[in-house]
Amino acid sequence: MTNQPANGLTYAGAGVDIDAGAALVEAIKPLAKATRRPGADGGLGGFGALFDLKAAGYDDPLLVSTTDGVGTKLKVAIETGLHGTVGIDLVAMCVNDLLAQGAEPLLFLDYFATGKLDVAAATTVVAGIAEGCRQAGAALVGGETAEMPGMYSEGDYDLAGFSVGAVERDGVLPRLDAQRAGDILIGLGSSGPHSNGYSLVRRIVEHSGLSWDAPCPFADGQTLGEALMAPTRIYVKSVLPVIQSGRVKGCAHITGGGLIENPPRAVAKGLVAKFDWDAWPRPAVFDWLAKSGGVAEEEMRRTFNCGLGLLLIVGASDAEAVLAALLNAGEDAFVCGQLAAA
Repeated sequence: MTNQPANGLTYAGAGVDIDAGAALVEAIKPLAKATRRPGADGGLGGFGALFDLKAAGYDDPLLVSTTDGVGTKLKVAIETGLHGTVGIDLVAMCVNDLLAQGAEPLLFLDYFATGKLDVAAATTVVAGIAEGCRQAGAALVGGETAEMPGMYSEGDYDLAGFSVGAVERDGVLPRLDAQRAGDILIGLGSSGPHSNGYSLVRRIVEHSGLSWDAPCPFADGQTLGEALMAPTRIYVKSVLPVIQSGRVKGCAHITGGGLIENPPRAVAKGLVAKFDWDAWPRPAVFDWLAKSGGVAEEEMRRTFNCGLGLLLIVGASDAEAVLAALLNAGEDAFVCGQLAAA
């Protein structure tokens, strides 16, 4: 029989603190509880989460699922210590994609991975996730925290998000067979780069010689880091009623690939989105990025949202009503072009 050492190896000794993980679960329970909605009434700690579609009011629904991350914007959060809004980014990148299918976000789960768990920082991140869920009307029903020594450098962490939504069978977007040349493009304003293009953003900041805590050259009263950490807009509460009214023929979430790659995903074959590039004022952050990095206009348009975070396609006869509804809901909405024959 092999003798066991008096002081045997432990999981904690290998770098994984189970007690810290348990403390994080307790810290985030009230955050998750605050996001409860009809259909989702369970608590954290089980092996899975249940959702009651009938209680949510659906008759003949299809489920829609999305997943995404925050990308290298996390490096800005880590380097600046500004962890409070990346959770909103995480939720936004998933639930805005659900909108593009016409779906209502129902539930959200997160995956938080790090080398050594910092309970305070992780709680701040999850508080942002809960706030994003509140803005989207989705229940934060669970997630996973992974402490993996040796996988991440000190202070680093990564995030992934997963969302499930529902849409009645006859409400799925895009409605490609209903689209016609002359349909109107309506844009909704962004808060900045949202969560895309940050590998280029970070390279431009490095090239500029500015530190994250330097006064922002394009936004008064903020540091450069604070301005570039502006969270992604969540469009659910203002846009979903318009979609459910039946007036929207297509919706594109402007993420990686910018205004070049994303709109075609919502447009029927034989048609193309023709933008009036002067139809909306581009936020100052994009002019600063273009000038400081010497970034060509075509590269700006295929990398960033350039101030247009969500695109709707509507019939010409519905454009005025849709625009009015969005403006009344507090959106910065504008006509920005039309569909044309390819």
